[in-house]
Amino acid sequence: MRETLISVENLSLNFPNHQVLSDLSFDVQRGEFLGIIGENGVGKTTLIRVILNQLKPSSGRIRIKDGLRIGYVPQFRNVDVEYPLSIEDFISLNFTGIKLPWLSRKEKQKIQTVIKQVNLEHISKRPLGLASGGEKQKAYLAQALINDPDLLILDESTASLDPNTKRELLDVVLRLNKELGLTIIFVSHDMQVIHEYPDHFLWLTKDGYTSGPISELHNDSKEGEYV
Repeated sequence: MRETLISVENLSLNFPNHQVLSDLSFDVQRGEFLGIIGENGVGKTTLIRVILNQLKPSSGRIRIKDGLRIGYVPQFRNVDVEYPLSIEDFISLNFTGIKLPWLSRKEKQKIQTVIKQVNLEHISKRPLGLASGGEKQKAYLAQALINDPDLLILDESTASLDPNTKRELLDVVLRLNKELGLTIIFVSHDMQVIHEYPDHFLWLTKDGYTSGPISELHNDSKEGEYV
């Protein structure tokens, strides 16, 4: 029996003089890999902020399963070359929010587990500020995994990556989805990766939305990228 983690019913969200989301309805099932796609300004990130309880809808409702643990991977973080923490220490921040020298043995083991899951073992001691864009995104992913989320949200987290690095990151995400049953919401402009990785899609437009199995996404939309 399928388990619904998120149910969105007739959701609308208005800003002054501008409606971003209108009468939107969809469900997210446990184990699903949902790709959200659409042009800039149609409300992709706004929808994610509603799911994260950072924004309240103007009408309609969103129901989230009680106790649902959500991991979030953003596109950008304020991490420059002077950032002092190692990749390993950065990942540990999700336990406490600050760098502590007295992590428990269980916490230390968990850090090593997620580092291995995202293939960062060989550079775990490297300062995060000196990591490549793809390595940073893997570190953000590992940090999001540290508290064993039921749902992982990636909001344009591959947008600045080259094609090979993008697929390397998404291969990790797909493995987590298939092997661990982790539910994924992946927001992207890239139609080709939306066709390749998710099993369902939600396509937001200025006039509304369409959704369904990825096999129903128009074949003529495989090429190109929204800007």
